Amino acid sequence: MIQSHFRIVSAEKLNENAIRLIGGDWMLITAGVPDDFNMMTASWGCLGVLWNKPVAVCFIRPQRFTLQYVKVRDYFTLSFFEEKYREVLNYCGSHSGREVDKAKALKLATVVTDKGNVAFLQARLVLECRKLYSDSLKAEHFTDRLVEQRTYPSGDHHQFFIGEIENCFEKLKP
Repeated sequence: MIQSHFRIVSAEKLNENAIRLIGGDWMLITAGVPDDFNMMTASWGCLGVLWNKPVAVCFIRPQRFTLQYVKVRDYFTLSFFEEKYREVLNYCGSHSGREVDKAKALKLATVVTDKGNVAFLQARLVLECRKLYSDSLKAEHFTDRLVEQRTYPSGDHHQFFIGEIENCFEKLKP
């Protein structure tokens, strides 16, 4: 179980720069159950407070294999790694779980939360999130049309998921 390798901390006690954490360090979005899950690399997202709850927001394009897992599960995890795992993140962002078992190919060890969600032993920080809301970005809602035109020339707007951060797991120091 995850508690033998990580300690639980409250979201309010995290001492992380969210912009660096997501946009610079990147993360793995993971959903599914231990014997059937998928993960993908993401560098877009948000951390904050919404509806008086600590939340994380992740964005997934419609063609990503991970989307089907996040849609049907009540939870997803966000795993953050030290820089030495950059190649793991590159691989997970450039290979599809439709064709390859990424965890097996990368020798990533899974850990399971008490709620049955999958994360990775190699992560330094894991956020376990319960889905609260999802929707798709819509072309007609962009107030800056250039952002929409440059980012979505094919019309493949991201679906986004707002999840309440129910647990934060920090890696125990050896």
